[in-house]
Amino acid sequence: MKIIITLIALAIFNISSAQITLSDDGLHFLTGAAISSGTYAYVYSKTKNKKKAFWYSFGVSTLAGLSKEIYDGYIISGKFDTSEWVSTSLGGLTASYTFNIFTGKNKKKKKKEKLAALKL
Repeated sequence: MKIIITLIALAIFNISSAQITLSDDGLHFLTGAAISSGTYAYVYSKTKNKKKAFWYSFGVSTLAGLSKEIYDGYIISGKFDTSEWVSTSLGGLTASYTFNIFTGKNKKKKKKEKLAALKL
């Protein structure tokens, strides 16, 4: 079900032609995805909890984007750019969600194999 929802969301985003993206927003998206990926891998390796890893990685990427825009907006240029913050957050959400879908599948399979071996 998660994969179907992801495919539908990607199809909707690719069809819509009213979206204007700047090259800088693309860099913010990739940065959010990179931060989120590293955080997810670290938290999941320590806790083995998919929910904690998802929320921590999404939260860290969102917080990183927000803090960067606060720094840019109020200290450097005087303009808070919401689209860059949203791009960073969406990059983090994309990476967190993707990792969340594909982690932990082997654990369930191994558990079933162990139960089958015990029944024999």
